[in-house]
Amino acid sequence: MEASTHNFKITVEYDGSAYRGWQRQREGRTVQGEIEKALQKMSGQEVSLIGSGRTDAGVHALGQTASFRCLTRIAADAFAKGLNSLLPDDIVIRGCLEVDEAFHARYDVASKLYRYCILNRETPSAVGRQYAWFIRRPLAVDRMQQATCEIMGRHDFKAFEGTGSPRSHTIRSVIQAGWRKAGPDLLVFDIEADGFLRFMVRNLVGSLVDVGLGKKTVDDFRAILASRDRSLGGATAPPHGLFLVQVKY
Repeated sequence: MEASTHNFKITVEYDGSAYRGWQRQREGRTVQGEIEKALQKMSGQEVSLIGSGRTDAGVHALGQTASFRCLTRIAADAFAKGLNSLLPDDIVIRGCLEVDEAFHARYDVASKLYRYCILNRETPSAVGRQYAWFIRRPLAVDRMQQATCEIMGRHDFKAFEGTGSPRSHTIRSVIQAGWRKAGPDLLVFDIEADGFLRFMVRNLVGSLVDVGLGKKTVDDFRAILASRDRSLGGATAPPHGLFLVQVKY
């Protein structure tokens, strides 16, 4: 059978601890770079991988998505198996599907779901410490939840955008957001939106933690959101507690 060009969509899980983020860079290991090297070995050609978006150094993913076009006779399920045999253990292809020629992993995104994990107790954890932000002081989750209600719906999130990363516009729509306990000591923040600014989730978490610690009130948080001024917000939460859970199309 003669090879023809196909468009594939992959779903990727990865531990971002050892990588300089998703996006290919001139120096340092990246998740995109590792997958592209494996694709080249399988297909014998240079393949450009289009991700749904970037994740920064140290951030993890349970359901990152990407698409690529390839002149090949290899079937989608064979791509998944082959890639997993070539990739390092901290990157796993959870699925591969052949998709319509017009599908684009980035431009067709409807929403993304992120999760941030906090270990809130007196002692840190030796096991799993790379997947949650350790905070020793008790957090008032009820106040954090009250503040979270302020970001529901459509808002200008300029105050929670990373410095030095200007966008054409900073308005995003939050579909769902909230805190929950996933165990006696583990707090989980889930947020789904139609798009995210750079560092937006981590900057939101940093300010919400300030509310939980009593450093800021819910009114203060509301004022930060309205101000569009990043300097008024809390510190950026560390990357290792953040997970890209799902990309919806």
